[in-house]
Amino acid sequence: MNDFNDNSYFKLFNQQRQNQFAIGNSSSKERIRKLDQLQRAIEVTYRKEIQSALYKDLGKPVVETELTEIYAIVGDIKHAKKKLKQWMQKQSVDTPISMLGSSSYIKYEPKGVCLIISPWNFPFNLTFGPLVSAIAAGNTAIIKPSEMTPHSSVLMEKIVSEVFSEDEVALIQGEVEVSTELLKLPFNHIFFTGSPKVGKIVMEAASQHLASVTLELGGKSPTIVDKTANIDKAAKKIMWAKFLNCGQICVSPDYVLIDESVKASFITSCIKWLNTFYSDNPKASDSYGKIVTDKHFERLSSYLENAKSLDAKFEIGGSTESTSKYIEPTIISDLKPEAKLLEEEIFGPILPIVTYKSLDMAMAYINSKPRPLALYIYSKSKASIKKIMNNTRAGGTCINNSVLHYANHNLPFGGVNNSGIGKSHGFYGFKAFSNERSVLKQHTFGVTELLFPPYTNMKEKLARLTVKWF
Repeated sequence: MNDFNDNSYFKLFNQQRQNQFAIGNSSSKERIRKLDQLQRAIEVTYRKEIQSALYKDLGKPVVETELTEIYAIVGDIKHAKKKLKQWMQKQSVDTPISMLGSSSYIKYEPKGVCLIISPWNFPFNLTFGPLVSAIAAGNTAIIKPSEMTPHSSVLMEKIVSEVFSEDEVALIQGEVEVSTELLKLPFNHIFFTGSPKVGKIVMEAASQHLASVTLELGGKSPTIVDKTANIDKAAKKIMWAKFLNCGQICVSPDYVLIDESVKASFITSCIKWLNTFYSDNPKASDSYGKIVTDKHFERLSSYLENAKSLDAKFEIGGSTESTSKYIEPTIISDLKPEAKLLEEEIFGPILPIVTYKSLDMAMAYINSKPRPLALYIYSKSKASIKKIMNNTRAGGTCINNSVLHYANHNLPFGGVNNSGIGKSHGFYGFKAFSNERSVLKQHTFGVTELLFPPYTNMKEKLARLTVKWF
């Protein structure tokens, strides 16, 4: 701690630490008032500027901004405002008869000073979403957004500084070195959204102060399409989910596992829907975005070159243009197992197609890899759906759809193992930023006092009766 006494980050952290109990003791009305102010800033005051910033950073179409950024945040806020009073109430629980004369309950109390490290792919959504939960739970927070979307980060800093005082919520911009310095501070909770590789670094840093963490990571989320599925409808939904935000989504379908008997018809439908969504010239389409940085463009381009070198089949797409960071919507089949597209998380507009002969082979393929953030199933067979659900593991699943589970505020969102730790959204986000404090209150004489020392033969008999009957 002493190493940071002259550090501006520590001074800011210390301001929030000194203010944490005042914020933590705020009422539901006071917290809702803050959420109202944030909602007004997002929905009204800065709506056009948010659209402009996201277009500059990601080439994001206005409709995608409305649905995946503004709607997502406003929806989180509305849900929290509606439920907050209920969430903050103490939750009574049963007390065993052996503790006769007492009652028990759970008090949700704020964890304290929190750090939110947000990513670049949905800058506003994945910054303000966790912040809504932190505010609802009564915490203070320091936010570190991604440096890869500078226009969005500048605007978010402006919004935060206008809505909150810095001893409650503050946003700090900067490169990775800023995150490194912030992670040295003894936060009570850290909420990180990003890659599994960086998630391990965050978790290691948190362990130095035994801080709790919520890690929203990613990985290779599979999509299973069996021979009973409505192939055309499946293709339509998968093409939308895969190429939304130019494929730069943590829950994007990373690859498709498809019964080999329906592969050809599936690819035909995919091409049809891609042309419908983005025309036969996606580069000129107002509905298609761009890759965030030159570094990510080069990474994705190298995956394409690797696939070509292994004689993979490009069903559609494959063209690139470095100046505009454009990668055409691409579908690739006949990939060899060692292809980078099958080994690395893609996070871009490239969809590998892998065939299977039996459902058991498909599940074995999925289970040979780290557990994904999402798994999507397209099937009309209840038996097959049940079999997949029972014999795979994933953070979340959509059946006959993709991605939409994220938008349900009543569902917990998060991964498992390599794809994340902890859950967020709605009540689950409130819980992530809360300590479930257990409370037992003694009202009258407690029978356990009969078993206090000194121990006698009679007390030994009473202890045995307690074990047997209570």
